[in-house]
Amino acid sequence: MNDSIALIELYTSVQGESTHAGRPCTFVRLAGCPLRCTWCDSTYTFGKGQKRPIADVVREVRALGVPLVEVTGGEPLAQKSAPALLQALCDAGLEVLLETSGAYPLAHLDPRVTVIADLKCPASGESARNLWLELARLRPQDELKIVVASRGDFDWALAALGTELAGCAAKILWSAVVDHVPHADLVTWLLETRAPGRMQIQLHKIIWPNVDKGV
Repeated sequence: MNDSIALIELYTSVQGESTHAGRPCTFVRLAGCPLRCTWCDSTYTFGKGQKRPIADVVREVRALGVPLVEVTGGEPLAQKSAPALLQALCDAGLEVLLETSGAYPLAHLDPRVTVIADLKCPASGESARNLWLELARLRPQDELKIVVASRGDFDWALAALGTELAGCAAKILWSAVVDHVPHADLVTWLLETRAPGRMQIQLHKIIWPNVDKGV
């Protein structure tokens, strides 16, 4: 049913990633994900979650009073009703971000939604899931997040930006997998190669280093 959504958690915090890092934000974390990235830090979303009417979710978000909202997961687009939720949040006058894997079509989404899509590098174990044409069509207001677990990942992604993703207009965000790539190494690679985009660090993991949920 497109009028309900399976929810894991709904809470306010600050944005930990993207160009919106540091902004107060309401997070709507949806249940389910068919991907199994080796470095996943949200495996608790793999369950069924709690089924909620979309209208109730929107009312709860509005009641929290934070105008920036991110729909995340898991993989939110794995739920068929996710586009309806995104549209309803936009219709409520909210600034809406979508965090997605880049493994699902995006063209049918409300154009008011800012898409933050992952490019799955080889070390994630899910690089075959990348929908290259979808990622290449990302707009200037969208963002492409590249999480690297090795220099091989970095070089692979850099090559992709010049080939399959040459037409991608999105802002480029580079991240290092914690315990795999020191942040200083990623900085070095970015400077050596003059790679496009910017580096980001997961702000919420600095503020709450031992907390996974509700941050």
